[in-house]
Amino acid sequence: MDDTAALKKTPLHALHLSLGARMVPFAGYDMPVQYPAGVMKEHLQTRNAAGVFDVSHMGQVIIKAKSGKYEDVALALESLVPVDILGLAEGRQRYGFFTDENGGILDDLMIAHLDDHLFVVVNAACKEQDIAHLQKHLSDTCEITVLDRALIALQGPRAVEALAELWADVAAMKFMDVRHCRLHDVSCLVSRSGYSGEDGFEISIPADKAVDVTNRLLEHPDVEPIGLGARDSLRLEAGLCLYGNDIDTTTSPVEAAIEWGMQKARRTGGARAGGFPGADRILGELEKGVARKRVGLKPEGKAPVRSHAKLYADAEGKTEIGEVTSGGFGPSVEGPVAMGYVPVSHAAAGTQVYAEVRGKYLPVTVSALPFITPTYKR
Repeated sequence: MDDTAALKKTPLHALHLSLGARMVPFAGYDMPVQYPAGVMKEHLQTRNAAGVFDVSHMGQVIIKAKSGKYEDVALALESLVPVDILGLAEGRQRYGFFTDENGGILDDLMIAHLDDHLFVVVNAACKEQDIAHLQKHLSDTCEITVLDRALIALQGPRAVEALAELWADVAAMKFMDVRHCRLHDVSCLVSRSGYSGEDGFEISIPADKAVDVTNRLLEHPDVEPIGLGARDSLRLEAGLCLYGNDIDTTTSPVEAAIEWGMQKARRTGGARAGGFPGADRILGELEKGVARKRVGLKPEGKAPVRSHAKLYADAEGKTEIGEVTSGGFGPSVEGPVAMGYVPVSHAAAGTQVYAEVRGKYLPVTVSALPFITPTYKR
């Protein structure tokens, strides 16, 4: 029996095959992990020029208050996320996360204010439970519409030039701006955002037009197709969390060092402090601190340290202190990079810890994140 038969396919699936992609199962989809150029070249292509990623497996959702008022939908979603959505300007997007009653993270997401409604993008592996979560808690006051659209990411320093050939106004957009536009005569939604650490865009496209728009971008001499392998190494160098690896229900936003995603209005003393699941724990941690923290890790030498490797305070491996959550080789930094959780006592940049790799204890230095300098257009 063909195991791939049960996997879902994105609207770009046939295009991936025609481009020679190596396909792998990911979050229930048959997805391209790399193209013939290989992960290393795809990674550097994105850092130096531009690359197109298929992220159509992610969930795209419209949330609209039954009253038709933006204020009502903003306050409704604020009951599930510790984010200032009421204060989010129209045409702007914000990073956020669903929390549970224990202060753990159910998923991270992007939230955009469009006219009288919200456009939300959630992770592929969590989208069914996220949509159920929204419906359970918000359907009395809001209409929740799951969109059947493609989503691509165009990332890299040449991304703006490539997209400007289809829509000149894109150059005026700033990081986290969101706009409706026509690309190749197709009605699309474009945000100046992404998950690579580079300037770039995420583009929501009607499913039946996705191949046309993607091919137009690929015609640009600076744009190449990029798979999930390079997407992972790019986001790791940028110090960005992958849900299920670096954040989950066992990690709080403060432990995960993503409390920057919580604006003043939702913190203690703010206009709408608390009121989200796990608020007591999370606001308490903001005030009193946490026992452990997510940090960057730079292993010595060239050998990557992978996720789930145990971390120790000593070279003999006697005192276990934490675990690597993401790790691999960073092509742009020309060496291995990783992230993981360590006690706050070991979280300062420059602290040496040891990772267990095949029975040996390799020296690893705690490092500031990100490992590269992001190029977002502020």
